[in-house]
Amino acid sequence: MYRDTWPLLGPALPVVSFLGRLPTAMCQLGSLLLVAETSGSLATAGLTGGALAAGQTVAGPVIGRLADRHGQRGVVLAASLANAVAVAALVLAALARVPVAWLMVLGALAGATVPQIGPLARTRSVALARRGGADDRTVGTVLSFEGTLDEVSFVLGPALVGLAAALAHPAAALLLAALLLVVCGTAFALHPTGRATAPEPSGSTRSGAAERTRLPGSAYVLRGTMVLQGAMFGASQAGITALTEKLGAPAQAGLVYAAMGVMSAAVGLSMAAVPARIGLMTRWRTATVALVVLSVPLLFADSLVALYAVVVVLGAAYAPHLITVFGLTERSVPATRLAESMAFLTSGIVGGQALALAVSGRLAEGHGAPAAFAVAVGAAVACALLSWTVRVAPAPPAPPAPEETAPEVAASNEAAPGDPAVRRASAERSG
Repeated sequence: MYRDTWPLLGPALPVVSFLGRLPTAMCQLGSLLLVAETSGSLATAGLTGGALAAGQTVAGPVIGRLADRHGQRGVVLAASLANAVAVAALVLAALARVPVAWLMVLGALAGATVPQIGPLARTRSVALARRGGADDRTVGTVLSFEGTLDEVSFVLGPALVGLAAALAHPAAALLLAALLLVVCGTAFALHPTGRATAPEPSGSTRSGAAERTRLPGSAYVLRGTMVLQGAMFGASQAGITALTEKLGAPAQAGLVYAAMGVMSAAVGLSMAAVPARIGLMTRWRTATVALVVLSVPLLFADSLVALYAVVVVLGAAYAPHLITVFGLTERSVPATRLAESMAFLTSGIVGGQALALAVSGRLAEGHGAPAAFAVAVGAAVACALLSWTVRVAPAPPAPPAPEETAPEVAASNEAAPGDPAVRRASAERSG
């Protein structure tokens, strides 16, 4: 079912985009472990990690918007190199035991310069698929593949950090992340497919009309849904940590969370097999119901075996929800704002996770793991309410420029499968 994606993406792009995503997954945990070890203070580590998450949440959509307006190549290249420098500076500052205020500043810079390779890879892959004349089913397969790469990176990234910390020092993990940013971030930026998302000339009427296009209200609902999804991640992480500590097996927390990620990635790969007749709205609503039904058992997990079973099963609902929300966003927003919108979704996950982790962590300290898990259940219920009360419609075709009324230009547009208007018309036909 993925055989049609390889001719579209080629063999090198998935590899460099996957390796380019790993630093994002490594830096959050790596910074926490590094600062905790060098400062001896979990509070200082938490402040640094929180600053990193805040920087990524705020700046991520800005990087996406810059990529929409100026193309991915220069934006990703500059961000990758700046992020590598910021991460290396954070390592040196932590080893030098500088005051916490400087660690927070460097953490915020490390978050703000994240090159957003995950969301930009989605945008690039979709553009390649559309230009290749792919139908919506193939585009959905591409999004499933990209979602699986994300899931695997967020399982493998923390695992690499843990391995580096055990064998050497947390600083080694962050320096490896900086190296990956320089090598693979640069490779992703300069890959020939970067031209697929190049903006139209700024002086063109079509580009100007697209710039003025407002996002539909449903786009903001989808962003809110991703914040709630991130809240589920953060609350689950706090609950898992609290319960494993109560059971006397704190080292199992990372393994439980990784098991959930593995299940999510496996189900994400299988999403390409879902029949095309099952539309995105149906998939979204089904996924949110699954989130509610499968998260409720978290409240009653009281042993390590039960925790593994409940969390792994819950992981089966995560990828379908994430992939479907990305698919709905691709369908509903203007093509010229797709990178920005994808980055908003990713930033929503990061922000929601950080906020829920802080809140549910305090709840778990005072009232136990069920209190943290209750936050996850509440976020799932909110996701379901949104999916059943909001209708996401395809974006309308871009208005044609006056000079395109000439027959020869119209014929040229009809022959261009990657044109935004053709893309939107195809989306409308597929429902």
